[in-house]
Amino acid sequence: MELSESVQRGLQSLADPSSFDRRSYQVLVDVSFRSLLSSQADPSVLDQPELKQIDQILLKQSHTAATTFILEAVKQNADKSTISSCLEELSFSADRIEIFYSTHQEHRKEVERLLASIGRCPPHIHDASWCLQYHVKNDQVDKINEPFYLISLNTEKERSSDDINFTCTVEQLQDLVGKLKDAAKSVEKASQM
Repeated sequence: MELSESVQRGLQSLADPSSFDRRSYQVLVDVSFRSLLSSQADPSVLDQPELKQIDQILLKQSHTAATTFILEAVKQNADKSTISSCLEELSFSADRIEIFYSTHQEHRKEVERLLASIGRCPPHIHDASWCLQYHVKNDQVDKINEPFYLISLNTEKERSSDDINFTCTVEQLQDLVGKLKDAAKSVEKASQM
């Protein structure tokens, strides 16, 4: 796994028993998963009694590094050997690796669902409607006499509907239609290969 220098430093601090004893390490790992899975950002997530004695800057850096590592591990579908070797390179003891991995396995499916819900899939257009309007005049000019279109695209993403509305001139609409035809031809050619 490729990790930035700041994430590596944060994880190395987390691996250091002089910075995080066994109990505070366990609590921080639990808190890191909990903060990812909570539906709302909770500013008091790090206000645990076991974490009070730790320097707040170090605590926040380690928390950020841990959550980044968790997300990367789930995103890459990392197995135990990958996680273990990555943490070993960052000076984690076998005991700390086991604590992390068991917590990771406990929450893995939930984090996968979270990442899947974010997704990269844009909404799907299932309906389009339009209306021709006419500008007669505006505040600055007495007469404009220019047609324009009101376009409404009904989209759906994960069973929730939304409308995208915009206006365009005749020329802009012709340009949009031309680009959509080009895209349709490209998809058609790609599907024939």
